[in-house]
Amino acid sequence: MINLAINKGFTIIELLVTLSVGAILLTVAMPSYREFVQESRISTQSNSFLSSTMLAKSEAIKRNSTVTICPSTNGTACTGGTVWSNGWIVFADASSDGVVDGGEEVIQVNAAFTGGNTLQSGARARVTFTANGFSMGFTDTFSICDSRGVAHSRALILNNQGRMRTEKGTGTC
Repeated sequence: MINLAINKGFTIIELLVTLSVGAILLTVAMPSYREFVQESRISTQSNSFLSSTMLAKSEAIKRNSTVTICPSTNGTACTGGTVWSNGWIVFADASSDGVVDGGEEVIQVNAAFTGGNTLQSGARARVTFTANGFSMGFTDTFSICDSRGVAHSRALILNNQGRMRTEKGTGTC
């Protein structure tokens, strides 16, 4: 009678070869994955600011009144300055003074950016949209940057008509 022993499992050599191949694949894939995550984050943050700006414009038209978007660290008042990456608010600005006064509704609150990314305007501490949706006198370029520098930045450019366009690699970091 022939006794055939069937071995189940892996030999140490097979296991080491598999782990080596896995380590090589991980080493090759990690930089691409990190780049993918950073690109996704900056795109998401750019779209978030763009949608808040368009919300402010559409609310100004809908309400037939001025609506302002400004940087805010507490979600209830404008904090001033040109750094927007710590959060911002959109509010109905009936007095058109760029300050959240009593009785003025805060429409949207946005949290601070994650991942160490920055959002900064060129000169504006606020943008006010009039009842016709224009942002006369509030033209500016908003730059979103991450650790990769200018080449991967986003510039969000607002014109007097309240339109915003996005450019890649032209931000001021």
